[in-house]
Amino acid sequence: MPHSSLPPVFLGLRAGLHVLTAALLVLVAVRVLITGDSIATLALVLVLAFAALYAGGRALSLAPPARRQALGRLWLGGLCAVWTGLMLLVPEAAYLVFPLFFLLLHLLPRPWGEIGVLAATALAILALGLHHGFSLGGVVGPLVGAGVALLIGLGYQALAREAREREELLAELLATRSVLAAAEREQGVLTERSRLAREIHDTVAQDLSSIQMLLHAAEQSSPDGAGMEHVRLARETAAHGLADARRFIRELAPEDLERGLGPALDRLARGIAQRTGLEVEVEAPADLDLPVAAQVALLRISQGALANVAQHARADRARVQIALEDGGVQLSIADDGAGFDSSGLAEGTTGVLAAAGAASRPDSFGLRAIAQRAADLGGTLQIDSAPGRGTRLVVRAPLPDSEVPRP
Repeated sequence: MPHSSLPPVFLGLRAGLHVLTAALLVLVAVRVLITGDSIATLALVLVLAFAALYAGGRALSLAPPARRQALGRLWLGGLCAVWTGLMLLVPEAAYLVFPLFFLLLHLLPRPWGEIGVLAATALAILALGLHHGFSLGGVVGPLVGAGVALLIGLGYQALAREAREREELLAELLATRSVLAAAEREQGVLTERSRLAREIHDTVAQDLSSIQMLLHAAEQSSPDGAGMEHVRLARETAAHGLADARRFIRELAPEDLERGLGPALDRLARGIAQRTGLEVEVEAPADLDLPVAAQVALLRISQGALANVAQHARADRARVQIALEDGGVQLSIADDGAGFDSSGLAEGTTGVLAAAGAASRPDSFGLRAIAQRAADLGGTLQIDSAPGRGTRLVVRAPLPDSEVPRP
């Protein structure tokens, strides 16, 4: 974990470890200078070597991640070797075992960290015993220090694990926010395209169609009348304008609806099958011609429903059916999966929204999204399901009289 990302408690523990190490090294150096015996020079060299090696540990963060662990253990081994040599010369050097406890627990995996702490404790007790003779204080002191270090080390590891989980959760939330923002932008674009398509259909296209029919009626009522050539030319111009308006409407539809809702559902079924293995059968009229807004909503409902089936239903097969009914369109999606208790989902959009909002199932968000799209169409959503017998979802949406496809 980078130093800059450590929580304050970690920074405090690290700073305390550095201060403790520096204070103990000063203690050892003062002890060597006071005694001034024949080993003073060698002892001071080892003190400086320990200090330099300890300070050089900060360079480990600059090492490549793949080699950082191995270099850290090598660095720890060097510290332990210098410390062992220093203990043979100066008994007070045994107290450097306390910062070493934390380094052993931090750099070595379990249980090797704990084993290293016990081995270092034994060396410290042995060194104190060789210099001053074995005593209760010389044994209990390092043992108590080892116990405290183990408890602090376990707490540190728990805090570090919690910090990592928090960072992972934050990263996931940021990624989710980006995905939601992209989805909202895409939905905004689709909504605006659908709105433009409806506006063109309801205004320019309808007016051109009416003009074309009126001119055609005038042409038929008096085929040889004066100015009929101009009427014929006006009718042809209106026909060209109507064709252009319809082309604009088609181009404003989403790319996956370029060839119509039926082919878009076929592509969706193939994609689901390739990604998840779920076999999806699509039944849709080949010449189905619905308004752009209805096509977009029905395609998105199908995508959401099939995603729920693939993720939660444990189904092998699913069927998507679209049919025209009196004054509207019906979308049905059924699967042979595990199903669930749908008794709490009342018939109609409002009931489904309320029940799905209170549900604890992992697909409740998908149900809310599907119900909302059905509501946007002015339609209803019905769900029929039971444990062990699959699920059937039916969306019924009305179409304005002018937009109902004619045979």
